[in-house]
Amino acid sequence: MKLKLDLHDIFNKGDQIDRALRGIIQEAIDKKATEVEIIPGKGSGQLKKKVLRFLDQKEIKALYHRIDKDAKNHGRLFVYFRHK
Repeated sequence: MKLKLDLHDIFNKGDQIDRALRGIIQEAIDKKATEVEIIPGKGSGQLKKKVLRFLDQKEIKALYHRIDKDAKNHGRLFVYFRHK
């Protein structure tokens, strides 16, 4: 199962971005999704940096297996999960 989160609509609302990211991570765990696609968009790169900082937090990092950046589209990130 693959989930998708598009952040275009809330790109300038920091608290909503954090809530959306926490929500999609929790949903992936609850539904045992193997992959979450996060779309911060291209723009200046600030939103992507914010997303990467969020994912790099110790308590969040413990929840997923790895992150990949889309080689063809730098406005997308993939977060992969392993479920026991």
